Amino acid sequence: MSRVKQGTVIRKYANRRLYDTGTSSYVTLQDLAAMVRANVDFVVIDAKSDEDITHEVLTQIIFEEETRGPHLLPVNFLRQLIRFYGDELQAMVPAFLEYSIGQFAREQGKMRGIAGEALGASTLSEKLGEQVRLNAESFERAVRAALPGETPEPSASPAESRAADIDALRDELEAMRRRLDRLAPETE
Repeated sequence: MSRVKQGTVIRKYANRRLYDTGTSSYVTLQDLAAMVRANVDFVVIDAKSDEDITHEVLTQIIFEEETRGPHLLPVNFLRQLIRFYGDELQAMVPAFLEYSIGQFAREQGKMRGIAGEALGASTLSEKLGEQVRLNAESFERAVRAALPGETPEPSASPAESRAADIDALRDELEAMRRRLDRLAPETE
């Protein structure tokens, strides 16, 4: 019964077919991705073992999205994420990522407004860099709090850190511009 309270129940059968019990129809991973985008809550249950496999299915959707189109997850992010598997701080990563993406989601309206005002790339980069810096500082504080006796290492000045963040974001923006230029149809 608790599963029904969580939203729609999707049953995954041994033949890899996904069955939406709410609509009494088979669905695809693309259908599930559309449900996520529409804020439809669902849980995926293995039909044979009755195990909740929602995490695995959502991970599979991300994998397919990453292989199909423009990449959302930068290579450096993926490498850093992989490094946390098996690390003593692994348990802290999910909460940090959930907090960070939650903050990003809450701020996306503001970011869209900023971008829509046709501000220069450096202004947008500065604002995004500031958010990245704040998230990194928040994570560092959480790590220090979890490791008693650890002393913070001397870090770069806030101006140097901010400049490095801005440079990194500019590089990523330039890479995105190049990708968009390749994807845009030739008009000449």
